[in-house]
Amino acid sequence: MMALDGLLEGFQVAFSLQGILFVLIGVVTGTLIGMMPGLGPISAIAIMIPVTYGMNPSTALVMMAGVYYGAVFGGSTSSILLNAPGISGTVATSFDGYPMAQRGEAGKALAIAAISSFTGGTISVILLMLFAPALAQVAVSFGPPQYFALMFLGLTAIASLSDGSTIKALISATIGFIVATIGIDAQTGTNRFTFGNPNLMEGIDFLVIALGLFALAEVCFLILNRKDRSLSKQSDIGNLRLTKQDFKEMKGPMSRQSFLGFLLGVLPGAGATIASFIGYITEKRLSKKSDEFGKGSIKGLAAPETANNAATSGAFVPLLSLGIPGSGTTAVMLGAFLVLGIQPGPLLVQDHPDVFWGIIASMYIGNVFLLILNLPLIPYIAKILKISRPLLISLVITFSLIGVYSISFSTFDLYLLLAFGLIGYLMRLFSFPAAPFILAFILGGMMEQAFRQALTASGGSMMVFVKDPISISLFVVSLLSFIVPFIRKGKKEEIEEDEEQQYHAN
Repeated sequence: MMALDGLLEGFQVAFSLQGILFVLIGVVTGTLIGMMPGLGPISAIAIMIPVTYGMNPSTALVMMAGVYYGAVFGGSTSSILLNAPGISGTVATSFDGYPMAQRGEAGKALAIAAISSFTGGTISVILLMLFAPALAQVAVSFGPPQYFALMFLGLTAIASLSDGSTIKALISATIGFIVATIGIDAQTGTNRFTFGNPNLMEGIDFLVIALGLFALAEVCFLILNRKDRSLSKQSDIGNLRLTKQDFKEMKGPMSRQSFLGFLLGVLPGAGATIASFIGYITEKRLSKKSDEFGKGSIKGLAAPETANNAATSGAFVPLLSLGIPGSGTTAVMLGAFLVLGIQPGPLLVQDHPDVFWGIIASMYIGNVFLLILNLPLIPYIAKILKISRPLLISLVITFSLIGVYSISFSTFDLYLLLAFGLIGYLMRLFSFPAAPFILAFILGGMMEQAFRQALTASGGSMMVFVKDPISISLFVVSLLSFIVPFIRKGKKEEIEEDEEQQYHAN
């Protein structure tokens, strides 16, 4: 009853004329920012902090929350249409979204992304309302050993992200790990793989790698394969209507990843990016048609889009309940809270119920706004594919360069972007999957930090990783997750061999 009473108070804030206006401003701004590579929600919220001076705290925070989940919602557009992820949380969306656009189903892909995002966002808001205090305690119970086990579980997905050769996937992941170690060691302060170049001391930004391996690699492919007839359908928008079969395929991933994405979002440091990868991998392993993933699978598109939007709401659990930011964006949100004179934490519900419940209530309204705004605009958004190929290539290159430069204002990062674009094209040419590279890069730094923190706390004892039931459970799941695909593959080869023998015998 307390949650219901609080939610009613929150709807009074969100349903006021001022509340609705600022929710709308937030989600529209976030959606537009999410569509542009490089301009993520972190930059948008940071820019808006000075704008909110003198505003009512609940209204200001409702608007900034709208920018956050609006950017995640809108980030799928550039991933699907251009293979240029707008934000890091939509990289996995491009795995199947872009192939759908290439075969003339851009409108359908955008519709699936919009509906999946809405479903994940709405279900996760309900979970946020019901279980925020209890899940906050679960988040606190995750220490370095548990985080290492969770990241290790994510790594077992590398075999699933291979397009054929597991060896090539492992090589790609190894290179991703190496790149993740570039920069100053956070614990010892020593330079690693910087080669005396001060520009590498802070490491390489995720967006530089993502846009290089996907967007610029695709540009290279389009330029060097201009006579490829298979790309002729890419300018087709296709039918926006989803069939009953499409909804049937989407139903399972949307329901599962709404819960899984939310739970991963609750864990500080996990966030929408990891949630989208794990959501994609989970559905690929559960699917009976896993070979369709990466080639325009509806499940492969619905899963990451549901998971990343669910994780966005989940990230508010540790922020609102404990005052602990769960991601880079919520860290900036924490700063916005403090600037507005609000201290998030256990006393937030008691001291500022209008803020706590106002943000949650605004998410219901914001998700509805996002669906209403995005679905009718899909035919117009998808028309970007009708732009002539030379102009489209120029736009992709321009947006990628601007997006990377706007992060650090460093020309060195532009050279890195071009280098990773060339690497991405060579990987594609020689059938090395880019997804394991990205996943290893994301998890590499987090795994190393958690591993070293756990060993430091235990005095160097490796037993720290098997003392806790959570860690043990995650390692067991990791082992099963790694072994089961090989068993399935072996059985499939045996069945195919038996069928071939029976065919020859007949």
